[in-house]
Amino acid sequence: MRYLPLTEADRRAMLDAIGVRSVDDLFRDVPDAARRSGPVEGLPDHMGELEVERALGAMAAKNVPAGSVPSFLGGGAYRHHIPAAVDHLIQRGEFLTAYTPYQPEISQGTLQVLFEFQTQVALLTGMDVANASMYDGATACAEAVMMANRLTRRRKAILSGGLHPHYRDTTTTDARFIGFETVVLPPAPTGGEDIAALVDDGTACVVVQNPDVFGHVRDYTELADLCRARGALLIVVVTEAVSLGLLTPPGDMGADIVAAEGQSLGNPTGFGGPYVGLFAVKDKYVRQMPGRLCGQTVDADGRRGFVLTLSTREQHIRREKATSNICTNSGLCALAFSIHLSLLGEDGFRHLARLNHARAVRLADRLAGVPGVAVLNDAFFNEFTVRLTKPAAAVVDTLAGRGVLAGVPVSRLFAGEHEDLLLVAATETTTDSDMDALANGLAEVLR
Repeated sequence: MRYLPLTEADRRAMLDAIGVRSVDDLFRDVPDAARRSGPVEGLPDHMGELEVERALGAMAAKNVPAGSVPSFLGGGAYRHHIPAAVDHLIQRGEFLTAYTPYQPEISQGTLQVLFEFQTQVALLTGMDVANASMYDGATACAEAVMMANRLTRRRKAILSGGLHPHYRDTTTTDARFIGFETVVLPPAPTGGEDIAALVDDGTACVVVQNPDVFGHVRDYTELADLCRARGALLIVVVTEAVSLGLLTPPGDMGADIVAAEGQSLGNPTGFGGPYVGLFAVKDKYVRQMPGRLCGQTVDADGRRGFVLTLSTREQHIRREKATSNICTNSGLCALAFSIHLSLLGEDGFRHLARLNHARAVRLADRLAGVPGVAVLNDAFFNEFTVRLTKPAAAVVDTLAGRGVLAGVPVSRLFAGEHEDLLLVAATETTTDSDMDALANGLAEVLR
């Protein structure tokens, strides 16, 4: 009972106080399909600590670490080289133990780090102002749509079929509980969707992605102009931050809000997170921006200093008046992002982006010569889509058994659709021998 100090009477009193019959009633919003009806099969009821470590270690040994074999995984999470200095610096005690900078007089280091991070994100995205980060790209996308609803006082969001399904699902989940409408276009692996025809006087925003989930690179300048003419906002999502070193920034295309994932800089892909959401807007919209904003000022003696200048979160004002109910930012991940980008510098970052693109072009040319493989993209950054003559998921499983992680089957992202399509990514970590391994493996499996 030392871990469960409450008695049945205690629990009953709490349930009565909040007006529910059982603990299960607290989870009624979780659909039945997402609930487990019993214990996990194959696991014992209990073990000692040493036995648990051995059992879990044996399970982990069945995985194929992406860094140990040729890997072409992408789909929103990208493997890049992280300089050793990044991990060394973020593990310093003053960073690991830093918390919410409520008292600026004792938080100048943390506040300056966030200020520099915001500056970098604004420069990368071509926007006027950026916040001190969000949880990840998907929640940043959902927050961007809610912000557009507040700004336009409209309740409809149009989501491109090129938007990553995880971003789409996060946004539509928020829509279900908050009460705005989402128009979700079907996936368009070869492009061709007509978003402009759907934008009307009731549209709050249009959400697009660049490069999109299939790797296509787009110019959204005309769409931005159309949205502006009809009173809607254009939200541009970026899942691969390194692409901002080579492609036209969303702000230069006329984006009103940019929601992006910063994982590619300073943050490994390990086990799906933690990641860091980037969020940038035009200056005129800053008071509706979620999260927190750090600013620069001077103290009573005229010395440079940093403070929280905007933080309309539910911790600081009434919940119903808050721009966001996200109560923190991904501070340590943002620091890793900022350190990595600082180490690269502008020239280094552009070189990294060009190297990624060159590696991907070389891979696409290599795969285009493999019988049974067709490259679908005319323009891409470091990820593209190929059509196979066999189901992609089965091909990926076969090659994984041979020590090659061939990519992400599109059917995994889109619930069984487009089973013959495979997403393939190449970064600066991809070698010529890796490409040979993939090409030769595909040639053999598709024979």
